[in-house]
Amino acid sequence: MSKEDRAAALKVLQTEVAGCTRCKVLAATRTQTVFGVGNITPRLVFMGEAPGADEDKQGIPFVGRAGQLLTKIIEACTLRRGDVYILNTLKCRPPENRNPEPDEVLNCRGFFERQIDLLQPEYICCLGGVAAKSLLNSELSIGKLRKTFHQYRGIPVLCTYHPSYLLRNPEAKRDVWEDMQLLMKRMGIVLPGKG
Repeated sequence: MSKEDRAAALKVLQTEVAGCTRCKVLAATRTQTVFGVGNITPRLVFMGEAPGADEDKQGIPFVGRAGQLLTKIIEACTLRRGDVYILNTLKCRPPENRNPEPDEVLNCRGFFERQIDLLQPEYICCLGGVAAKSLLNSELSIGKLRKTFHQYRGIPVLCTYHPSYLLRNPEAKRDVWEDMQLLMKRMGIVLPGKG
């Protein structure tokens, strides 16, 4: 698929997402949907949980404090935000930033699956338990899913803690850095001091 065709197909999907009313509560309380952002021919996709207040306001994933931390993580991996693609499991903000309900994830599944199919990334990094469990159809905790590669439709998937978890538990930053080193090694990216 050419980059132009991919961009056009993503635009069609984004329009479909913007008009979605499957989750009555989310459709009634959202400011706007949050589709995804970044390189549409990415080697790496980061998949988070759901938009928060800042994301709901701006329509862009990971723009709040957790997003700023994600940007630092990406840059520590010698990449830029514009090199990767960032999306969420849910395209609408749950009220009070509560965890997504199983039926909400189910309602959004077709959207994020089609999005990933169009993006055709080489690698996916799931940020947090909601993204990991949703994408991999797993009941395992994020702690059990870490440190190993899983598969989603032939794509290697690495799971790590969500940046918002790191804001509450700074000691877990070391774990995320270990995960990122594992991912970069698999991608063939040499990190400073790790040559």
